[in-house]
Amino acid sequence: MTLYSPKEIYLDNAATTSMRQEVLDEMMPYFTENYGNPSSLYSIAQIARDAVDGSRENVAKILNCKPSEIIFTSGGTESDNMAIIGVAKALKEMGGHIITTKIEHHAVIHAMEELESIGFRISYLNVDEAGLINLDELESEISNDTSLVSIMFANNETGVIQDLPKISQIVKRRAKNLQKEIYIHSDAVQASGKLDLDTKKLGIDLMSLSGHKIRGPKGVGCLYLKRGIPIAPIIVGGGQERQRRSGTENVPGIVGFSKALTLANEEKDKFNVHCKKLVDILKLKLQNLEYPHIIVTPDKNSLSNILNVCFKGFEGEPILIGLDMKGIFASSGSACSSASLEPSHVLVSMGIDPKLAVGSIRFSFSLDNTSEEVDVLIESLKNVLSELHILTQT
Repeated sequence: MTLYSPKEIYLDNAATTSMRQEVLDEMMPYFTENYGNPSSLYSIAQIARDAVDGSRENVAKILNCKPSEIIFTSGGTESDNMAIIGVAKALKEMGGHIITTKIEHHAVIHAMEELESIGFRISYLNVDEAGLINLDELESEISNDTSLVSIMFANNETGVIQDLPKISQIVKRRAKNLQKEIYIHSDAVQASGKLDLDTKKLGIDLMSLSGHKIRGPKGVGCLYLKRGIPIAPIIVGGGQERQRRSGTENVPGIVGFSKALTLANEEKDKFNVHCKKLVDILKLKLQNLEYPHIIVTPDKNSLSNILNVCFKGFEGEPILIGLDMKGIFASSGSACSSASLEPSHVLVSMGIDPKLAVGSIRFSFSLDNTSEEVDVLIESLKNVLSELHILTQT
């Protein structure tokens, strides 16, 4: 039997996704005939304004919030920065302490480091071997000067899902006992299209989303900001987005983001069933590999489409290059810096030996992937590991 071999196999959907045709079709008129500036008064500008307002309403329905609580941004990184730095600065006099985790995306970690450099105190919560925070540790870290807690919904490297409703209950209970307000932010960039984004059920006050993770455009996203929460803008100028985020609105991007989020939310059950099947097949086939490895992504409390695997005795980058040469695209949690290969901070935080963590590969699936592609991946992986093993022995 001839092995199915497509020209390319894309297994890095947690990094970015291809744009859906329906999304592009929705965007196109706002690049051409409906190109007006939403802040202007004439008719084509009002068409653009209506498109932005309609998109805001669509996003608000999915998040179960008010349209006025949606701020459109340039993506997940800006949304995270805005939530963390903006709220922290606005509440500095009320408390300079913020709580986050050791496994956050760098958009959060670097924002925290920026705040530390100007005098804020940051607590970084540990995670267990399953990638989950300790709820007792969270509760013990909350103090009189805590103003913000930022904990991601689902991890971008391992897919591990944090229990936001329980986290919210703990934070709100402690805040009540301390007779103060403590706000909860979550980076939900990876969760969109896979999990329920109902902000009321989650019990959170701020949430970051991005368009290009859900087959929408790059360079656009949003921040949910619960009404009444003070925030200092990090981009100033024309006063758009109710004075919270200046700059002429990216109308085509906003329209595309809204459409992509709507479609992803409608299809999330289908997506989860399909991707879990592929991940399960991959897990099963990995058992037949002769090279030692561990599967990092846990069977429970994780996204349906992400599988992180560490290959003992190998580094992630050469594996990725080998797969790339065979037309297969995945990613590594490790970052190449100078002449050294640094292990993923997420995996190290989970207690994985750094020497093993440098050999991590993340496979992330979409509805476009097939079981035949998993077969090709396994055969290609066997060949790549075999070739690398021979090289290391010479």
